Amino acid sequence: MSEDNSLDAKYKSLRRGLRSRRRDDHALDLFRRIETNLVDIRAIDRMLLELGRCYNPLTNAPIVDLATRRAIVEALEAGQREEAQALLASCLARYAPPDAPPKMSPREPGELPLPGEPG
Repeated sequence: MSEDNSLDAKYKSLRRGLRSRRRDDHALDLFRRIETNLVDIRAIDRMLLELGRCYNPLTNAPIVDLATRRAIVEALEAGQREEAQALLASCLARYAPPDAPPKMSPREPGELPLPGEPG
C-alpha cells in the first residue's frame, strides 16, 4: 500500500510540471502502468512501443527510443528488474524532469540570511 501511495505522489508531482508546459499526460499514464506491472513483459513491450511513437520536445526525440525499449525488455526477460527500472527512470526523467530544489546561495556557517532571502 505504501508503494502505491509513493507512486501516486511521484506521478502527481510530475503531472504538475507537465501541466505548466501544456503537455499531455498520456505518456505519464503509460509510465505508471509499466512501473506498477513489470511482470507482463508483452504488455510492457507494447506500452514502450507506444511511448516510442510519442515525441519528447525536450530531447527532440521519441520518449523511449528503440534501443532503450529493447534494453528494457531484454533486462526484464533476463530477470534484471532493477536495470529495467533504472532505464525506465532515465526515460521518465528526460520526459518529465523532476522539480529542481530551490536555489540557495552558499553561506558561511553561522551567517544569518538577509531580509527577504529564503531561510
